[in-house]
Amino acid sequence: MAQDLDFGEDGLRALAGPRSFERGEGIWPRWPLWRSVRITATVHGADAYQAELALDEPDGLAGECDSPYGREGSFCKHMVAPGLTRSLSRRRVPRQRGRARTRDQELDAWLTALSRDELLALVREQVGEDRQLARRLELRAVSVRGDLVVVRVGMRELLDTGPFARYGYVEYADAHAYAEQALQGVSASAALTAAGRAVDAISLSREAILLLAEAQDAIDDSVGRLGRIEAALAEAHLDACRPALPDSDETARWPVDHLLSDLDDLTGIDPLDYEDVLGAQGVAQVRELAATAWRRNRTGWAEKYLMERLAKVAGDVDGWGAVHAADLAPDGSTHLSVARKLHAAGRPDEALRWAERGVEESPDEVTHDRALIDYLCDRYTSADRLFDAVALRWVQFAARRSLVAYQQLRTAARAAGCWQAEREQALVPLRADAGQQRSWYGGRFSSMPCSTTARRLAGRGAETPAHDRQWLALTDQAHAVRPADAPGPICGWPNRS
Repeated sequence: MAQDLDFGEDGLRALAGPRSFERGEGIWPRWPLWRSVRITATVHGADAYQAELALDEPDGLAGECDSPYGREGSFCKHMVAPGLTRSLSRRRVPRQRGRARTRDQELDAWLTALSRDELLALVREQVGEDRQLARRLELRAVSVRGDLVVVRVGMRELLDTGPFARYGYVEYADAHAYAEQALQGVSASAALTAAGRAVDAISLSREAILLLAEAQDAIDDSVGRLGRIEAALAEAHLDACRPALPDSDETARWPVDHLLSDLDDLTGIDPLDYEDVLGAQGVAQVRELAATAWRRNRTGWAEKYLMERLAKVAGDVDGWGAVHAADLAPDGSTHLSVARKLHAAGRPDEALRWAERGVEESPDEVTHDRALIDYLCDRYTSADRLFDAVALRWVQFAARRSLVAYQQLRTAARAAGCWQAEREQALVPLRADAGQQRSWYGGRFSSMPCSTTARRLAGRGAETPAHDRQWLALTDQAHAVRPADAPGPICGWPNRS
């Protein structure tokens, strides 16, 4: 669970919710241990649980707890407790971090001073007590000296969902244990690379990525652990490619094929991450493969993403625009994206033309993208094309007679000095709408022009939320008969005068 790092008591209360926060205030962590920007503590409530807060995650504050509630991904009271120790002692944070670094140095010095036999005894002791550590070391040992076939078998066992799938599916309660086991595959690939077997590491990490991707549909991964594991495997693959220096064409093909496959929902592999491995020839191959795939499927999400990515890195505005131009949205929103890109590149005339095309090419039955209309009106206003802006606001108002559209039409017409004439035309369809709209009580709106009617309707809020057009109609009727009593700008509605 990750949130913004800048937090105090209010932030913790927002993360945990009032109930968990209040319960967290009633307990206190025993010997909270600072490790740089991490706090680990045993927290005693009804039972003792291990809670850890990481303060330097990419998404901000992250916490884990082995309590049942914490394993569900919730920010439980056991995470509130160490969070409070940090929140209530902000001035002591530098000192606590300094002590953490000192402890790390002291531990390293103590381990360095141990003899070989003492270190072996310590490792054996830990292996005997920690099964996960034992499996990691077993796989590393096989990775360094064993046959690749043996390592591959061990990898497949680690990624096998069978032992965790009670009913053919790994449920949430078992997903954490599966993820902890699957994570050992990363260390196996890293061990092969470290042992000078980078070519084997490439093969193993690719297979592991494929196996994990195939298994994801059979796992409840609500917390997103699998994505982190597969991203780590992708990094291990890249780390293995650097010393192995594999064939550039083949290395270019693998990340492109993987990105374009249906299985790449986890890793976020970017072929350009391999630029230092590929060299100029390999990068050119990536571009050619991407272009070929895009020509076959110009509307595919992965194909478009890859082409956009390559164009952006190369600073190729025209290439980026070509990708979008091949799959234009009917409401003009894609035209707007291209227009903004051209505008940012210092090509305002081309940008304006693209935006205008977005309006011209939209089918009659499709409502134009509001942001496109706003962009064009801003451009027209800046160029003193005020009547063009009014005409465009009329297009918007005709398609969607809302309060906002009415106000924007009024603003544009006032700027052009023609609001009085435009106002009378705008009220014609609004009056027609008012005659056809039914009230929330099932009958037609009363012709009573009293502003009290509108105010009573507003006062009911969520119970009877009047439509914008109903508000406009009521206000207009009130203005026609009782101008002094008609709702004015204080209600946030158009001033009819």
